Parts: sequence; C-alpha cells; structure tokens
Amino acid sequence: MKKVLTYLFFIALLVGLSFLYAFSSARNGKKKVIDIVIEFEEGSNYFLNQKMVNKLLIQNQKEVKNQPKSIIDLQGLEHKMMLNPYIEKAVVFLSIDGVLKTTLKQRTPIARINISDSSYYVDSQGIKFPLSTNYSARVILVTGVLNEKKLSKITHLVNTVLADDFLKKEIVGVHKTQKGEFVLSVRSGKQKIELGALENLGIKFKKLKAFYNKAYVDKTIDKYKVINLKYHNQVVCTK
Repeated sequence: MKKVLTYLFFIALLVGLSFLYAFSSARNGKKKVIDIVIEFEEGSNYFLNQKMVNKLLIQNQKEVKNQPKSIIDLQGLEHKMMLNPYIEKAVVFLSIDGVLKTTLKQRTPIARINISDSSYYVDSQGIKFPLSTNYSARVILVTGVLNEKKLSKITHLVNTVLADDFLKKEIVGVHKTQKGEFVLSVRSGKQKIELGALENLGIKFKKLKAFYNKAYVDKTIDKYKVINLKYHNQVVCTK
C-alpha cells in the first residue's frame, strides 16, 4: 500500500511540475521583446555598426522589438547574420526579461587583394569579403594575383609575415610576377625584396632579418634598391 501511495505521489508531483512548467512557458512566451542589445567581440573591426546590425534583426518583415518572445526564431536570426560577409561568428539569444542579445565577431582582414579594377579583403583562412564604405583596414596590399586558386599561397605568405614582429611592421606590399615569383615592398624605404617562390620562407626571412640588422648598423640600407633572397645561403643586393 505504501509503495502504491508513493508511486501515486510521484506521478502527481510530476504532473504538477509539468503543468507549472507549461504554464510558465506559455506566460513567458507571451512576453514581448523589450530591447535589443548588440555587442561586438573585443578586437573586432568596424565594418558594421549598431545601426547596420539592427537592420539585420528583421523577422516577419519588421524589427523583433515588441514582438512576442514565442515567435522569435533565434536560429533563423543567427543564420541571417552569418550570411553577411563581414560576420565571422554570431550568437543570438533571449534573456528571461525579454532582451534580445546579439554577440558578433567581425572578420579580420590580413590582406587587400587588388585585381585590375576590383579589390577585396581576405582573412587568415583565405576567405574573401568585400571592401566597406564604413571602414578601411590598414593591411598588406597584394597585386598581380590573377588566379584566385592561388589565394591559399598568398594567405600562407601573409600569415607568416604577420606572425613575426619585425616583418609585420616592415612589409606593406606583395606583388606576384608573371613568372609566379613574389616581390615584397617595405615601409621604411624604397627597397624591393625579391622573395622568389614561396619555398623555405623561414630560411629566407631569417636571412632578411640578419641582413637588415647589419645594414642598419652600417647605415647602408638606403643604398640598396633590390634585396634578393632567392639564392641559397646568401643575400644578393643591387645598388
């Protein structure tokens, strides 16, 4: 008899809790979105601003603010955010008190690719996205790349440059020649650095930094027009 009563008690408790949960969910779903909060992750760029993101938060052809919480499609809003080329990651959620919160991470460009009369950015993963009238990023300028299939090589080269404190400050441009070789432009002078093919980059950049250290000490760096790194174990310079 005690087992039966205990069993019935737990059933009644479960039914009661289910009813309370359903009642609470229904009541909560009737509440409306009272505000929209947009946050950009630290370190993000400024291709998008609050106003531009607000325009993306549209559902049923109107802003989500003042719409019932129960009809808000959070997954759909996230998907819509991710369709924007400047957004790398988006998280959209509703708080208990009815605030729709959106956290965004914008793409970080590492290079600007110039092809004839068009230009675009690429990020560290080689993903393309357009220039923006809202923000212009100061990144390495890449020219001479006619085949977008070669972007992976460009991405590898630029990522290697950006991983080194000296190279990151010094290298401002990359040009791909018709022979498929690469020439670098520097910030501190008019010298051109002939890198050649993208092989043994670590060794070539090590030679370059050693040469710069010596040339700056000797104060001879401005005498050179071309610094050639293509040859094994040597740096060939042209005055």
